[in-house]
Amino acid sequence: MADFNKLKTESYNEKTANIDKMSALEIVKCINDEDKTVAFAVEKALNEIAAAVDLLADTLKNGGRIFYAGAGTSGRLGILDASECPPTYGVSPDTVQGIIAGGPQAAFYSVEDAEDDFESIVAQLKERNFCGKDVLVAISASGSANCVKGAIDFAKKQGSKTVCLSCNKNSDLVPMCDIAIIAEVGPEVINGSTRMKAGTAQKMILNMLSTGAMVRFGRVRGNFMAYMIPSNKKLIDRAIRIIAAKTGVSYERAKEELEKANNVIADAIDNIEKETT
Repeated sequence: MADFNKLKTESYNEKTANIDKMSALEIVKCINDEDKTVAFAVEKALNEIAAAVDLLADTLKNGGRIFYAGAGTSGRLGILDASECPPTYGVSPDTVQGIIAGGPQAAFYSVEDAEDDFESIVAQLKERNFCGKDVLVAISASGSANCVKGAIDFAKKQGSKTVCLSCNKNSDLVPMCDIAIIAEVGPEVINGSTRMKAGTAQKMILNMLSTGAMVRFGRVRGNFMAYMIPSNKKLIDRAIRIIAAKTGVSYERAKEELEKANNVIADAIDNIEKETT
């Protein structure tokens, strides 16, 4: 069993000891001051994050999939990041998947004991035919979640590469994974409430991982979402503006080309560029 007293995420925050006696403004200032430290903690892990970006991009190029796995807040953040990839980058929902201990219902309702179940995530990986071509990103603020350890163990047995994302440098996950991303944000404003600074750090890093991987995978033109799915009025307008900005044609011409390309922005750009060369 992990010695939780040694985990920074479980440690006591003296700066917020009297938060229960603070005014509303004092509380939010206190939280804001603590949040300001998160980006600096993430900055220290940029080399490992970059290595993971390359690994994830290579996985996609070789026909593999990305799986995020975690419990509680960590699992929910993985699901959130995965769910944003199809509309933003036009990839299949199978390409990036988020799995949470306790099953899909745990995304909405707390299933805290699932964290201790070594097989909780493994069973879901098996259901999704996780294989050696895929990569596992294990997310655990404390780095002690048994469900995540089980997932890593299973992934390694399939011959898969593994990445861990934790907020404790002495995380149990570090020696288990090919790449260990550690953003040690220190004690939380409310002691042990890792949905706060640890969760913010995890969200920032997941943004980097998915964005970096999709850029390296070729799902971006310049800094435009050229494979975005224009599924509502705002996104259709954005798609037209992307085409116009990338090719220099008028808004009206860009709209026509988007319709001709069946709403695939990248194809519309390619068709215009072919005509002008």
